[in-house]
Amino acid sequence: MFKKFKEENSEHTTYIYESKNKMGWKPPVFNSAESELLLKHIERYIGKPSYAYHEIFSDTVHIDIYHIEPSEERNYHTFVTMGMSSMPMNVPKGQEEWKFSELMICLPADWKVSDKELKDNRNYWPLGLLKMLARFPHEYGTWLSWGHTMPNGEPPQHYADNTKFCGIILLPPILVNEEFIKLKVNRNKTINFFAVIPLYKEEIDYKLEHGYNSFIEKYAEFDMDELIRLNRKNFGLEH
Repeated sequence: MFKKFKEENSEHTTYIYESKNKMGWKPPVFNSAESELLLKHIERYIGKPSYAYHEIFSDTVHIDIYHIEPSEERNYHTFVTMGMSSMPMNVPKGQEEWKFSELMICLPADWKVSDKELKDNRNYWPLGLLKMLARFPHEYGTWLSWGHTMPNGEPPQHYADNTKFCGIILLPPILVNEEFIKLKVNRNKTINFFAVIPLYKEEIDYKLEHGYNSFIEKYAEFDMDELIRLNRKNFGLEH
């Protein structure tokens, strides 16, 4: 289950995710034509995926993760979901432009990503986070968009024993061509791409206390982007 609350003086939402609350299996929605369009979009603006983590068993939506290896231009791993946008999210009235989304995350070039290494949660947790977040709005009849935050439980728990990250915020990616951020499928459907940014507890608290605009000012001040750095500075401690 989860708790949702609107942040004071803010248009942004925080979700407290506690545990999955399955409401019965639903056959996943799948559109092969849109999947092909998404894949071409990823190839055009990020690179050709070298590997796809396909779900064997899916509930409600079929979520795959595509892996683009480091290159000279983008010297880090990029992982992009495919399937979150196969169904519209339950957005509030007036927010219809955010009905469809996919997520991405970037990991340093030396991150351990072999099949064997990903069996270790210290390496796997960013991918597990992508899958959970991509399915979350469809399981709970809600939505995710830019500025939304989600602590990892209450109180927030570290994602793994090698990091103190314990929550996320969704933001438009900045390490990409601006044209990547939106994919117009047809006149009724545009897919938005959001970066998953892991946060420390103090950063989550800072956003809740000071609001989104102050948070973004700090984010820019610390020259942050969507590339995960396990030991980066905690700007929540710098105020």
